[in-house]
Amino acid sequence: MTLSAVGLRLRLICKLNSVCVLVVLGAGHPMKPHRLSLTHSLVLHYGLYKKMMVFKPYKASQHDMCRFHSEDYIDFLQKVSPNNMQGFTKSLNTFNGPWNCLNFSPIYGAPAWLPFTDSRLLFQICDIAINWAGGLHHAKKFEASGFCYVNDIVISILELLKYHPRVLYIDIDIHHGDGVQEAFYLTDRVMTVSFHKYGNYFFPGTGDMYEVGAESGRYYCLNVPLRDGIDDQSYRQLFQPVIKQVVDFYQPTCIVLQCGADSLGCDRLGCFNLSIRGHGECVEFVKSFKIPLLVLGGGGYTVRNVWYFHFLNSPSFSLLLCAEYFEYFAPDFTLHPDVSTRIENQNSRQYLEQIRQTVFENLKMLNHAPSVQIHDVPSDLLGYERNDEPDPDERGAEDNYTRSSHTHTHTHTHTRTHMSPFLKKSEPIIPFPCAPC
Repeated sequence: MTLSAVGLRLRLICKLNSVCVLVVLGAGHPMKPHRLSLTHSLVLHYGLYKKMMVFKPYKASQHDMCRFHSEDYIDFLQKVSPNNMQGFTKSLNTFNGPWNCLNFSPIYGAPAWLPFTDSRLLFQICDIAINWAGGLHHAKKFEASGFCYVNDIVISILELLKYHPRVLYIDIDIHHGDGVQEAFYLTDRVMTVSFHKYGNYFFPGTGDMYEVGAESGRYYCLNVPLRDGIDDQSYRQLFQPVIKQVVDFYQPTCIVLQCGADSLGCDRLGCFNLSIRGHGECVEFVKSFKIPLLVLGGGGYTVRNVWYFHFLNSPSFSLLLCAEYFEYFAPDFTLHPDVSTRIENQNSRQYLEQIRQTVFENLKMLNHAPSVQIHDVPSDLLGYERNDEPDPDERGAEDNYTRSSHTHTHTHTHTRTHMSPFLKKSEPIIPFPCAPC
């Protein structure tokens, strides 16, 4: 990330987690955690570590993770392993495991080292905090989703709310940030803004522009649903005015930015035409507001595309120095690989203008920037009662687990009934294929 003049005190902190790099999701799995090793190598070889403070994340306790997730779900994550999965068949179904999380080998490693940011440490000593391994925006209170097991974003924001009256969450991953939206859908203390692909059963099937929040959180949720093939110019013309209006209306005291790189062109699971430079311009624009900023990773399934420009944004960084990962930059061996595709840009000017006008009209409905004197920190926005009787058929390894009050209806199209603040109890989310973070 550029350290050039942005009007801040230029104190930047980075959190590195070697445990996440060791996670193996399976030979054919599109998520490649070793991309974090590549990023770390770039930081070392270009000497960027000299311009930042580097911290190792502490080992998260069950209490830390249960600030958002249910105890029985975290209990399950800590105890299940590839060797004992057969004894957790019903729990796997309950917690959305078998089709969503292809290999459970990371369960007993990654969640135990949750790399979320402790604002008591970070935002008293820095202006920008970075967590390469963060940004797991799909994980829900009671279940895994889209390669995400523990929602580090929600847990981080809950911590930030102890010190910041208003937190703005911005998501530029190609997939809708449904887990974060769901967590804060009923509060005005957090405003969520997500730019994502929507339609044609694209995962996770949520994120329509008319999902605007509920109760005290009404109009504090903004969704920008995009179509295939959006390019740098179209994205910039929408992203910058929308974010500027949001900042002007909401007046956040802290921003959390999820930078999923699967919105880049040529991504294995994506369908946008964004270049690395265009993606990086979003980060630069958010930095320009000079508001304390937490930058997180996210999706990204073509390794050479991920995280280069954002942290090497300088004319002097033109040649590769990290020999151990040199082959990943083939065939052009540059920090700015050609990620252009031939996907037609289906986002017409008329469509983008309609989205922008709808967003601006929703913003006009905001009466004030909420104050902490009025509203307390939302400790558990999804803490509805769970009074189900224990299942008499559950035995042995599953004796310690109880079913959550929401249910799943699995079919060949993976239609499911999901309890969330903005859906009726029996209303199914639209069918969608298995897909990622």
